[in-house]
Amino acid sequence: MSTFIENPNECSKKAWWNLSISTVAFTWCFAGWMLNGVLVTFLVDNGLFQWEAQEIGWLIGIPVLSGAIFRLPLGMATDKWGGRVVFSLLLIFVAVPMFFLSYCNSFWTFFFASFGFGFSGAGFAIGISHTSSWFPTRLQGTALGIFGAGNAGAAITLLVAPNLLNWLTDNGEYLEGWRILPQLYAAVFVLFGIIFFLSTANPKKEQSIEKSFVERLKILSCSRVWRFGMYYFFVFGGFVALSQWLIPYYVNVYSTTVVMAGVLVAIFSFPSGVIRALGGWMSDRWGARIVLYWVFGISIICCFLLIVPQMDIHAPGSGVMARRAGVITEITGNSITVNTDGIDPVIYPVNEKKSLLVSHEERNSGLLIFPRSTSWQEPIVEVGKEVKKKELLARGVTHIFFQANIWIFTLLCFIIGSVMGIGKAAVYKHIPTYYPDDVGSVGGMVGVIGGLGGFVCPVLFGYLLDISGLWTTCWMFLAGVAFLSLIWMHRIIQKMIKREAPELYSQI
Repeated sequence: MSTFIENPNECSKKAWWNLSISTVAFTWCFAGWMLNGVLVTFLVDNGLFQWEAQEIGWLIGIPVLSGAIFRLPLGMATDKWGGRVVFSLLLIFVAVPMFFLSYCNSFWTFFFASFGFGFSGAGFAIGISHTSSWFPTRLQGTALGIFGAGNAGAAITLLVAPNLLNWLTDNGEYLEGWRILPQLYAAVFVLFGIIFFLSTANPKKEQSIEKSFVERLKILSCSRVWRFGMYYFFVFGGFVALSQWLIPYYVNVYSTTVVMAGVLVAIFSFPSGVIRALGGWMSDRWGARIVLYWVFGISIICCFLLIVPQMDIHAPGSGVMARRAGVITEITGNSITVNTDGIDPVIYPVNEKKSLLVSHEERNSGLLIFPRSTSWQEPIVEVGKEVKKKELLARGVTHIFFQANIWIFTLLCFIIGSVMGIGKAAVYKHIPTYYPDDVGSVGGMVGVIGGLGGFVCPVLFGYLLDISGLWTTCWMFLAGVAFLSLIWMHRIIQKMIKREAPELYSQI
């Protein structure tokens, strides 16, 4: 039986204690959830497994998928039995497939073990139901924001796991040492499971409402739940997707090492988790909708800035055309002379190519911020040739170079990651307000949609890259999702104002 506290509002110390333990446990859940992004890359790079690109994609994505689809049932279970038991059992259960990962020697054994430990991602739905029930409405945004800071677990794995693998394998001398890493992760899961069960409690709700699973599912037919899910698809699904996608992005676009890429991606992922607590406070202070307006607006601006790819292109420019028919009599570096019958020769000025647009040293420095361009004209006629009126004498050439500075790129990624973290808290601020008795069910469904975003987006990014050949198509997709979310939210707010304050709406 779970331990129940009579009134969570009268037990502030226990409320904050439960929040602290839940946050630490969820941080480790998220660290475990993201493990394959580092581990699979290490195994393939060192030749331990000869997996194809599609197999690597599945092994990285399958934990995200299982963690997403099981958020709903585990969230509903938390509403019914409380977070103390459900979260403790999850932590101990996840340790089993995580431990067996160390004995995997094929794609399919790795696949099923990864599917099993991917359940750790469902810890979010359990945690939000358990945490929100400890706090009054006025503090739920802050509490859920603090709990959601556990997303920083992604950065922990991103920074710690590669160094642990180097240490366990003696810098590649004993590659089988990798098998100790999942065993260490499994041991920590068991430890947290025991600590969580022994040190937490379930708060007793003032009015206990018993619902069957079927009754809890009925609330998911509300369009508001799916709207919240779309918001979360962007702020959470986009975060999870970019946490994995940006590593090959940096390696391919900026030619960084994998280690350097991991550090740069941590600049994106770590603040996104930590700043979530601030997002909760902001949602309590100014309201979740105002916060989401800023989140979507800033995200759209940053995504549009990132859409411009690295460029080193030559394109047609302004050319030189004959104003009259005649014969070419002279061509120099900066002019073309055309002799016309009975009329003085016409001299057409030509722009010469003066110097290199970008020097070799500037290209290698990686410090160019703004795009550069230059234009010149190249004669395409010869002396003695007869030309007609409006015939092209010299074609224009425009050279454009844009380095897409890596530090500006990283700064914009940092901004997007930060506002995504704030947005994650703002979305979940809505749930206990609208569905106080179904936080686990609704939060689980919203989490499922967001988690599926983390699984689906990298796949879509890959297809967009194959079709266009541009890495920046991922930002086009995310900008589109953010724009649709903003429009949907704004239309709903307009309807609310029209219904609640028709006179004000008519004035607006």
